[in-house]
Amino acid sequence: MSLSKHEMAATIARDIPAGSYVNLGIGQPTLVADYLDPDSGIVLHTENGMLNMGPAAVGDEVDPDLTNAGKIPVTELPGCSYFHHADSFAMMRGGHLDVCVMGAFQVSATGDLANWHTGAPEAIPAVGGAMDLATGAKRVFVMMTLLAKDGSPKLVPNCTYPLTGVGCVDRVYTEVATFAITPEGVQVLATFGVTFDELQQLLDVPLLRSPDV
Repeated sequence: MSLSKHEMAATIARDIPAGSYVNLGIGQPTLVADYLDPDSGIVLHTENGMLNMGPAAVGDEVDPDLTNAGKIPVTELPGCSYFHHADSFAMMRGGHLDVCVMGAFQVSATGDLANWHTGAPEAIPAVGGAMDLATGAKRVFVMMTLLAKDGSPKLVPNCTYPLTGVGCVDRVYTEVATFAITPEGVQVLATFGVTFDELQQLLDVPLLRSPDV
């Protein structure tokens, strides 16, 4: 059975190394915060100027002045700190983040990322800090559905949308499979509800099978 967005978030959370400094992009990637092990030492950074952010706030925890970059109410963890927006971007651009998790419109077989604009005339560009994260983070994880609403693959031989970053994506997490972008090609690390052969039929990208698939 394919994964729900919460199961995808939990899968990503398990793959983030302990002690990492991590930025979670706007949208579904923010769910990853709810599944991190409290003892992992992972520190969450938000581009609106907060370090050591906790999981999403619920009930009486909600403070309208305490939000992540996506305007979702969040909690604080011990040692939480705040700083200017410019300092936050300096952290991103300066290579101080170990991992970032972002959504995407497309990812290419060589790790190119397109996630800020579809190129459609009526579409609203939404760069935010995506380009800074794509080039500044040491590892880039993408969380997305494998297929777009029209049924076309989002993991493609070459991106047709405007690029956010070139060769920057390390892993792609979808509801039906987890992929690693390697120098040898796109490797399937795990499948959910589909076989390797069924997955290959969905994509125009040649896939490599990992020993566990």
